[in-house]
Amino acid sequence: MAVVRTEGLVKTYGATRALDDITLTFPDGGFFGLLGPSGSGKTTLLRAIAGFVIPDSGRVFIDDAPVENVPVEAREIGMVFQNYALFPNMTVAGNVGFGLEVRKVPAAERKRRVAEVLDLVQLGELGDRKPHELSGGQRQRVAMARAIVTRPRVLLLDEPLSALDKSLRVEMQIELKRIQREVGITTIFVTHDQEEALTLSDQIGILRDGRLVRHGPPREVYDNPRDPFTAQFLGEANLFSGTPEPGGLRLADGTLIPGAPTATIAVRAEDLRITLDEPAAPIRLRARLRQRIFAGAMGTCVLDWRGNPLKAIGRDQDFAGLPAQGDVWLSWDSADMIPLSEG
Repeated sequence: MAVVRTEGLVKTYGATRALDDITLTFPDGGFFGLLGPSGSGKTTLLRAIAGFVIPDSGRVFIDDAPVENVPVEAREIGMVFQNYALFPNMTVAGNVGFGLEVRKVPAAERKRRVAEVLDLVQLGELGDRKPHELSGGQRQRVAMARAIVTRPRVLLLDEPLSALDKSLRVEMQIELKRIQREVGITTIFVTHDQEEALTLSDQIGILRDGRLVRHGPPREVYDNPRDPFTAQFLGEANLFSGTPEPGGLRLADGTLIPGAPTATIAVRAEDLRITLDEPAAPIRLRARLRQRIFAGAMGTCVLDWRGNPLKAIGRDQDFAGLPAQGDVWLSWDSADMIPLSEG
């Protein structure tokens, strides 16, 4: 459909730098997730691509054509927002076909394309209903259908699933991925939900304070976050810092972590093992178990090591022999250590 590219985008609001030199390429036909905490700049970036926000400097390209001076309606972009913004007095078919009507598409062609896209989102039998007669997931599908019926080159999604309950949200993630794959449209997706970003995206970009701190395929970013912020924002990571020595990393309590490659390492919560008896593993620490959290098949242990909060995640049955609170041993494999810079 289209390659979207930004070069050096900067946007300030007073003293706040909402976008700080964002240069990024969104591949043709890909599903790119923008992830970050509130105020990180992800929605500002999305709106700058759409044309709703005018950058202070920098450029936006769609298929190598600059679009900074192209009005929103001429950029051939479809958008879906958190608020579905459906017309309550119109039927489903009327809502979906509204953009075609504005573009003066002939009635017969409009009817055919609306029917086609409603079948795509599995709402073919509901064209005569009004929005209030639909479930939240169905209304979301109507919003998707309305965005893609005009055959845009780029689809922008701004937290479109955040208003749905958990079970429906998971269902809609599957549907959203299916629709995007069938249409083949370049999609840029904003979310604050890390699991959602990992599930849906071919590539992700993590923003913080208007800056792009990391981007790439989800697994690559998860396995190699590079900096403490990314490690802790994307998944659960335990950080350990100390003084590098020839044999490893010397922690504040004198413990040597053999093989640690940098002054700060991360260990994913799912890679941390907890035992009551001292293990024979070369990497082991004495810590305090503060709380065990039951969450069905999976469980979480909240720990403390010299005032530093840690977490371990695993099958609840793996934690069955542990006390509710008390001293425990922690261990992990050297291959599970993730080297981090102090960026």
